[in-house]
Amino acid sequence: MNRFKLTFAAALFLGCLLEAASAQSSGQSTPSAQVPAIKVGSNLVLVPVLVKTKADKLVFSLTAEDFILTDNGVRQQVQVEPDTLARPLALAVIVQTGGQGASHLPDYRNLGAVLDAVIGDVPHRVAVIGFDSKPRLEQDFTTDTDAAARTIATLHEGNPGAAILDALNFGIDLLRKQPPDFRRAVLLCSETVDGGSQTSLEDAVRAVEDTNTSIYSFGFSTMQAAVKHEASKLPAPGGTPYSNEPYSPGGCMSHDPNADRDAHGKRSVQALDCASDLLPPLRLARIAFLAAKTGLKSNVPKSVAQLTGGEYFAFKDATTLTRHLITISNDVPNYYVLSFRPQSPDPGPHTLELRVKDRPEYKLRARQGYWVDAAADANDK
Repeated sequence: MNRFKLTFAAALFLGCLLEAASAQSSGQSTPSAQVPAIKVGSNLVLVPVLVKTKADKLVFSLTAEDFILTDNGVRQQVQVEPDTLARPLALAVIVQTGGQGASHLPDYRNLGAVLDAVIGDVPHRVAVIGFDSKPRLEQDFTTDTDAAARTIATLHEGNPGAAILDALNFGIDLLRKQPPDFRRAVLLCSETVDGGSQTSLEDAVRAVEDTNTSIYSFGFSTMQAAVKHEASKLPAPGGTPYSNEPYSPGGCMSHDPNADRDAHGKRSVQALDCASDLLPPLRLARIAFLAAKTGLKSNVPKSVAQLTGGEYFAFKDATTLTRHLITISNDVPNYYVLSFRPQSPDPGPHTLELRVKDRPEYKLRARQGYWVDAAADANDK
């Protein structure tokens, strides 16, 4: 039995023990054990990766055998997908129009040519989303890049809000509805700290990791006073699978109904949470998930770019923005796209770690995680 099956076996065994303990403590008999059915798919996980030397020179000559990829600490067999970058592209351009974003609207007035360069010579669709305290679809997906560029150039100043997480959720949801053969990408222009989103940090991490979307982001600094104020207002999920203090002093096996606050009384969830602390692969994913949530509090555009294997740039004006977009246009055609099919993956967040065999000096940008639902769909992740 491989490590994934062992993990599930441990979780389900703990669940049975907890159900039995609960029934005995309440004086009830325990008819045939009801083991929760966990359904997972054999999804193809895609991992875009950019490899550079210490001198920032692109590395072109690697093969699948050169990459070492682990999923929750377990090494995976990978392939390099051929001709991936020739596939059609669905691009969502998400621009902050409210708050401090209003002062940068003139920086987006002449992006037509550089937007063409970023997209490349492939069939494509581009949508434009503006946001302040709420996201708005300014231009639905169109094959006319010039029309999208005109929409970006004529965005109007919004209210003082900066609901970055809501806008990302909105844009990623639109991208999910595009044809499955399309690659999906986001260009995000925003300040660094969210202000006013209703999307929780947990839901934001899940949205970013639950779809094969690369995010390229451009952030302008948020004032220090605003950082402290707005970060304190970021919505926190009301009981999530991965809070900072998951168990009461009695530990994960406690019979106390409040032992695992995140389980909300569900014994199967309590069992899986307990297994994640006892079994290293699940614990690794839990730590990575908490780190991703923490990163979103301090710098949303940088964190989401890192999670998806995209790129992040700080920019001040139209000149630096254009220069960074040209960098992306040069990097995008040189990504490797690795793929693997995890065997019986555990539901929840997965952390990916990648390195090049015998070349520790290489710098890699790669997708850092993905998410598996208890009832996963059949689409590529």
